Amino acid sequence: MATAKRRAAKSPRRPGRRAAPRLKVVILSRNPKLHASRRLVEAARGLGHQPLVLDTLRCNMVLGGDQARILYQGEELEPRRFHVVIPRIGASITGYGLSVVNQLDLMGVPICNNAIPIARSRDKLRALQLLSRFGIDIPRTAMVRFREEVPGAVEMIGGLPCIIKLLRGTQGVGVMIASTMAEVTGMLDTLWTLGQEILLQELVAESRGKDVRALVIGDRVVGAMRRTAKAGEFRSNIHRGGEAVALTLPRDYAEAAVKATRVMGLEVAGVDMLESRGGPKILEVNSSPGFEGLEKATGLDLATLYVGHAVELGHARATGQQRGHLV
Repeated sequence: MATAKRRAAKSPRRPGRRAAPRLKVVILSRNPKLHASRRLVEAARGLGHQPLVLDTLRCNMVLGGDQARILYQGEELEPRRFHVVIPRIGASITGYGLSVVNQLDLMGVPICNNAIPIARSRDKLRALQLLSRFGIDIPRTAMVRFREEVPGAVEMIGGLPCIIKLLRGTQGVGVMIASTMAEVTGMLDTLWTLGQEILLQELVAESRGKDVRALVIGDRVVGAMRRTAKAGEFRSNIHRGGEAVALTLPRDYAEAAVKATRVMGLEVAGVDMLESRGGPKILEVNSSPGFEGLEKATGLDLATLYVGHAVELGHARATGQQRGHLV
């Protein structure tokens, strides 16, 4: 599909009508040059707002008495000046990032994706437990800690070959495929020795080497693509050379993606799904989804939709209107 030119939506001004105030949209990001951070800044400006990128690790938290404060480069941040915060918390700084998001919450700042939902989505097992609890189909998954229990766990998820995943991995890192029991036990012994927790997961044969990524904003899917792995690779992540094409999701896939996002309690999420014979199987819900590949594949201005929703959320939180989640 040819990539359409992205345009930020702007409302025409009416004669004699005062312009809407410039709102300060804060983006928590370690690197303002990353595609997502840069595009969010462009979108905020395009919508007439004032973007501010803050390095998450340079947010110094201070507690004392009944006051929560954040110092940034020696100056205290004034929460009343922030309309909304968009966290872009990388997996490598999850702990500190969640603390910063919690501190901003204590200071009364509206946040698009709060700390508890981010933490839920980062813990793969916890996320799968919640999805399963609310009737969302997932690949059969097992977690064990003793070598002698591995064969039984492999049988329960459908046998070999199977997928082995680190409990906390990202962008395909820590996702492996094992075709024999010797490979399974060898991988697990190595990972357990390194102090890693792992999941065993069903390999959905008909989806091998491909998956679907849907971007959910609010209560709808705003864009989707099918990713296909490069030759010799079973992981379809674009960071690993996968190719992507735009996709119009069937209704059941879109509904599953939105429900999975609501179960996590997220406002914006990238939902990864497998196309199985029985319908969509949710693999993962990402709380800080990249959307470079999706914008390229669809030609959509997803950054503007992202910022627009965050600004609306800021208005809703300021006026005491909050959208409900399933948990």
